[in-house]
Amino acid sequence: MKADEDVRMISAEAPVVFAKACEIFILELTLRSWMHTEENKRRTLQKNDIAAAITRTDIYDFLVDIVPRDEMKEEGVGLPRAGLPPMGAPADAHPYYYMPQQQVPGGGMVYGTQQGHPVTYLWQEPQEQQEPPPEEQQSLRGSG
Repeated sequence: MKADEDVRMISAEAPVVFAKACEIFILELTLRSWMHTEENKRRTLQKNDIAAAITRTDIYDFLVDIVPRDEMKEEGVGLPRAGLPPMGAPADAHPYYYMPQQQVPGGGMVYGTQQGHPVTYLWQEPQEQQEPPPEEQQSLRGSG
């Protein structure tokens, strides 16, 4: 903001809002990268995981040009993998942002200081419907 000559003044709240937006952006990219890490049965996030998250998510198209193409070809990053929606899939397949599991009363940011308790953001996996084992199905039918 300081580098732009057209910007004369900045309100006190603007840097706080930008900081929160950056935090949410980094969190989103990290969570999507972590999904790729877990798909490859690793526990260490690597550069190619971030590249995979960028290529698989439409909202990160603006970052595709800065991801080295060599690594993408080596790792097969551009190929869709099981568990992730293909490019252009419905937005509800994986949410674009993550809400905390529970809202903490009084939580928030005021002039750069955190108020209330810290909130942990968690990845919410889509829940799959599973059929009960055959023994349970028979007992359910017999009791009805």
